[in-house]
Amino acid sequence: MAKIGLIRCQKNETRCPLTGCFKCLENREQGFSGHEQTELVGVFTCRCPGDGLVDMAKILKSKGADTIHVCTCTFSHKADGKWIAGNGFCGDVDRLMAQIASETQMPCVKGTAHLPEGYHPRVFGGQRT
Repeated sequence: MAKIGLIRCQKNETRCPLTGCFKCLENREQGFSGHEQTELVGVFTCRCPGDGLVDMAKILKSKGADTIHVCTCTFSHKADGKWIAGNGFCGDVDRLMAQIASETQMPCVKGTAHLPEGYHPRVFGGQRT
């Protein structure tokens, strides 16, 4: 069973209650489709410029997380009712995810719900559990 830690962006926290992310996690769809079973361990909100993000991931790991997922809104945007890769809330998401994976020794998956058409979640730091 994959024990998931979820990290969202502060720029979307007052507009998105993570309903889509939670539903996809529960049903193992979209960004969570590579997991046979899932359990949510916890959620953190990253605040710019992401200085505390690795510490948040380490706390999630201490609570049992074995995989971190970063919300789709960090690297994609919605236009004309569709999610499109690029112009998300975080211009530094790849570097931050690589840093999380390196310093926690956990895979960090780029994507949750609302994946852009044709996008396949990128995994930093190895394979999903």
